[in-house]
Amino acid sequence: MEQARRELARMRESTAAWQELEYQQAKDAEDLDYDVNEVHRALVLWALQYDRRPEDLPLLRFLAEQEAQCRRNAPFQGLGEQAELAGFLLAEHRQPDDVWRQYAIKRANFDTWCGYDREYVFAAGVRATLDVVRASDHPERDEMLQFFGETDLDDDDLEQWAESKREWFPRDPDDEDALTWVERAKLAGETELARAELDRWARDRPRDVGTLNQLRYELASLGAFAEAAQAQREGLAFAETGWDLASGWQNLAELERKAGDHRAAWEALKECGKALEGVDGWQEVGLGRQYVEELFLLAGVAEIGLAREVFAEAQRQARHVPRLPPVVQTAAKEAADRLR
Repeated sequence: MEQARRELARMRESTAAWQELEYQQAKDAEDLDYDVNEVHRALVLWALQYDRRPEDLPLLRFLAEQEAQCRRNAPFQGLGEQAELAGFLLAEHRQPDDVWRQYAIKRANFDTWCGYDREYVFAAGVRATLDVVRASDHPERDEMLQFFGETDLDDDDLEQWAESKREWFPRDPDDEDALTWVERAKLAGETELARAELDRWARDRPRDVGTLNQLRYELASLGAFAEAAQAQREGLAFAETGWDLASGWQNLAELERKAGDHRAAWEALKECGKALEGVDGWQEVGLGRQYVEELFLLAGVAEIGLAREVFAEAQRQARHVPRLPPVVQTAAKEAADRLR
C-alpha cells in the first residue's frame, strides 16, 4: 500500500499527473488489447478506498470515466474490481450529476450490464437523480428515462444496498478479505506477496471443498501447478458422483501436466477414464471432449515412450466422441506431428 499512497499523494498535488491514469489502449504479445495504465489506476483507487476525502470528488469522477472506457474496450468484457470500486467511491458522494458516469459503467459491456448494480446509477436518490435526467439534454436522456421506468427501487433500498457495499469495500485495510489482497497483488505483478496473502488466507481455514477449490484456482493462477495439483488431489475425497470424480481427475491431469509430472498426469487420466465409464452419455458432453483433449495435450509434451502410449489411448477414445471441436483437433495434429 505504500506505493499506492505515494501515487495518490502525487495525484492530489497536481491534476496534470492525472494523464498517467488515462485509459490507453495497446497490444500485448498475443495481439490482444489491454490498458497500459490499468494497474496505475488501480493503485490510486486502492489508496482512495482507505483515505476518503470530499475534495477527491473530481479525481474520482475522472477515474470512473476511465474505468468505463476500459470496460467498454476490454477484449474479454468483464466488470473487474477497479470499475466497481471507482463506482462505489463515487456513489458515496451522492451527487445526482454523476448519474451519467455511473450509467457509462453500467452499459460498458454485457457483463457490466448484468453485474454492475443498478443502485450505483440511483445512488444520489431516485427522485433527485430522476430530476437531473429529465432536465438534461444528454444524448442518453431517453434511454435513461426508460431505465428509470423499469426500476422499483426506493431510497430505503438504496441505503440498505450502500451499507452492504461499505462492508464489501471497508475503510480499514485490515478489514479486507485476504483473497482481495491476493487478487490485487496478482494484478500489480507482486507474485510473492500474492502467495504470502494466499497462505495467510488458507492457514486457519478448514480443508473443505470450498477451501481446496479456491486454493487450486489461486495456486494455478500463480503458476504453482504442483501445489495446485496437491490441493486438487486432496479435493477428490469430496467427489460425490461419477461426474464429480471424472471431472476431478481430469482437472488433476491438467495440473500435473502443467507441473511437468507427465506420469502422474497419465495416471490421473486413466482414473478419469474409469470414472467416465459410470457416467451415461459422457461422449456427448463437454467433459468427454475435454478428456480427449487432455489426452492429446499430454501426448504432445510427455517423454516419447509415454507419449506414444497416451496418444494411442487418445485415438481410441476420440473414435467414440463425436463433434470434437477444432481445439481438440489441433492438439491431436500437434501430438501426431511430434510422434512421427
